[in-house]
Amino acid sequence: MLKQLKKTLVATLMTTLLAGAAVPASADVADQLPDMGTSAGSTLSIGQEMQMGDFYVRQLRGSAPLINDPLLVQYINNLGMRLVSHANSVKTPFHFFLINNDEINAFAFFGGNVVLHSALFRYADDESQLASVMAHEISHVTQRHLARAMEDQKKNAPLTWVGALGSILLAMASPEAGMAALTGTLAGTQQGMISFTQQNEQEADRIGIQVLQRSGFNPQAMPTFLEKLLDQARYSTRPPEILLTHPLPESRLADARNRANQMRPVVVQSSEDFYMAKVRTLGMYNSGRNQLTTDMLDTWSKGNIREQHAAIYGRALLAMEANNWAEARKHLQPLLAAQPANPWYLDLSTDIDLGQHKTADAINRLKNAPGLNLNPVLQLNLANAYVQAGQNTQAASILNRYTFAHPDDGNAWDLLAQAEAAMGNRDQELAARAEVMALNGRLDQAISLLSSASSQAKLGSLQQARYDARIDQFRELQKRFEQYQKM
Repeated sequence: MLKQLKKTLVATLMTTLLAGAAVPASADVADQLPDMGTSAGSTLSIGQEMQMGDFYVRQLRGSAPLINDPLLVQYINNLGMRLVSHANSVKTPFHFFLINNDEINAFAFFGGNVVLHSALFRYADDESQLASVMAHEISHVTQRHLARAMEDQKKNAPLTWVGALGSILLAMASPEAGMAALTGTLAGTQQGMISFTQQNEQEADRIGIQVLQRSGFNPQAMPTFLEKLLDQARYSTRPPEILLTHPLPESRLADARNRANQMRPVVVQSSEDFYMAKVRTLGMYNSGRNQLTTDMLDTWSKGNIREQHAAIYGRALLAMEANNWAEARKHLQPLLAAQPANPWYLDLSTDIDLGQHKTADAINRLKNAPGLNLNPVLQLNLANAYVQAGQNTQAASILNRYTFAHPDDGNAWDLLAQAEAAMGNRDQELAARAEVMALNGRLDQAISLLSSASSQAKLGSLQQARYDARIDQFRELQKRFEQYQKM
């Protein structure tokens, strides 16, 4: 009973936060904010929304089981940006995150941040179905549903919406703590909070399906995926988590199906990247379950060329996960020989090399890889190989350039800290670790680390000035974030 109550509270709050003011289901086909009703501008500016998004992303990194696999992060962001490039009313940058969670779900929050659960790869039969979920969440952002819901709640209920959203993110990683926070935040107001959810879900479907079609995906994928969710709910004692946070009455499915039927039918093949991402997610991030089954790989081995490649890659990956390095290399080598620039194959081959302590082979392969200077994943792989080989000067050279271009990549800062520590550069190690702390929302610890770095740098040096300036930046960030931490 307690478990069900917790899920009900989360569902109630999430449907409100993802909903917003009612919008007619027959809104104009252009995916713009409606002329009638609120645009949320009087409550939350775009700048404020991005600032709140920055705050919550840091909390998410610090508490939720995010998958920081560079290949998967690159894939979902490339796919997401393909969709965003065909959306209207885009007012913020977009960032896509993957969380290791076996419950099928996805959600969007302030500042163009979209989070996908890894279970989506298990349930999505093709890339268009995965893209349909992402297009739906992108549309929640472009229509500013969260900001509009916030405005409605400020008018009609005493809900402290900022604290509620923070509690939701906490509940994802720490259910007991998160639910305790939610219970206090809701304060008995949950009963009247769900009256406009259905309209906003339909609006996100309506706009999302247009984005899906314009991006070159199959519009039928959206109703097909929704129907799969409904079927699962019918034949299960417990509905999928996504249906708790995204209510799906039969009318919503019918509306999506009707809209898809009015669009030109297309046949869309999933990309090879989709199959590789699915294999990698199921094979490496499965919470102890054997989700990448031999039956699936056997089926793909009889499919199209992309599926065949994914089946071979999957067998190599499973062998590597079992530390059967020779078997993994045997499967992977023909793929790598045919596509020497393929980052999926290069990454796995590097892992096999490092597993066999063949760091020189890994370094040589990556240094000579086509497209090294254009692919962040390969650059990180090379830096990691240098660290493993004890060639820390070379690693630091790559990572200093990389972190300048990609300051939000915690993987790179971790590697840089390792390289600087191995070289005995204590102040630079501390500075790199401070960046990791800041990305995870631990600004106090980041400032403390940078203060130590500053005290160890040469007095009056450029390095010391850089540390002190960064401390000032983090303190300013703390001031901006204070209003959210108090709620």
